[in-house]
Amino acid sequence: MIDHRLRILQMVAGHGTVTAAAQALHYTPSAVSYQLRQLAAEVGTDLVVHQGRGIRLTNAAHVLLRHAEHLHEQWELARAELASLGTEPAGRVTLCGFSTAASRLLPPAAARLRDSYPHLTVRFIEAEPARCFDLLLSEEADLALLVVTPDSPALTDERFDQQPLLDDPLDLIVPQGHELTRRGRVTLADAAGEPWILGNPGTSYHQLVLAACMSAGFTPHIAHHADEWGTGTALVAHGFGVILVPRLAQLGEEALVARLPLHGEPAPARRIVAVTRMGAREIPVLTHAVETITATAARLLPGR
Repeated sequence: MIDHRLRILQMVAGHGTVTAAAQALHYTPSAVSYQLRQLAAEVGTDLVVHQGRGIRLTNAAHVLLRHAEHLHEQWELARAELASLGTEPAGRVTLCGFSTAASRLLPPAAARLRDSYPHLTVRFIEAEPARCFDLLLSEEADLALLVVTPDSPALTDERFDQQPLLDDPLDLIVPQGHELTRRGRVTLADAAGEPWILGNPGTSYHQLVLAACMSAGFTPHIAHHADEWGTGTALVAHGFGVILVPRLAQLGEEALVARLPLHGEPAPARRIVAVTRMGAREIPVLTHAVETITATAARLLPGR
């Protein structure tokens, strides 16, 4: 309903380059450049100018972006109002989220939507947080469940409605019989001298653990990298180090490791938020999905 070239301009603004925006949209860079030139010709002014090896958005582009955010919000509000008129939802809804959400929180929500709305096709995509925001903007997804990272858009970003759902505590995983298992109360700082297993640099898990350790007053000695909880837990079980694992995460090697809840301040946790495009939160199908996710989380993390 709204000129798709405005979404392309938003993606270029968000990613900073035509190439990165094209990759997020599954377009070629030349196709993105062509769409921007068409839009510029239609509005009668340049939208991007070359600057060194990159590009810079013009003042006219920023004006268009400001209005585009309001246009897209109004469209989502209209969709929400139409959906509330009582007609049975049909078409397709897509949920996306990071690994733990994709395995523990999103499937119950997807099943509930499927069973409640027979004419609705429910689909979900497992993706890292940054990719989830791209999926929302490109309208490939309708609801994202993700962990807040330092790279996440600000809560004041007018493109997205970010609804905090829960704080998922991070537990320390150590080998069975480790000295820390004999303590009644363990803080993150107690593990400062241990060899650490972190996700690969650039992943949200790597950022999360590094930030938690630094908040506790130390920089971890990173001995190994592992992105999957199962791989990290297996390394811990064989004495290669310790890891932080969210309480929602399911582990292997349970008989060989100990999961220690952490105390003190700061007690590390990751914040999980439900994100829609601005104005879309009140669409009944998405409201229903968020309610199911919240109930599932409460069952898995009682008292949180």
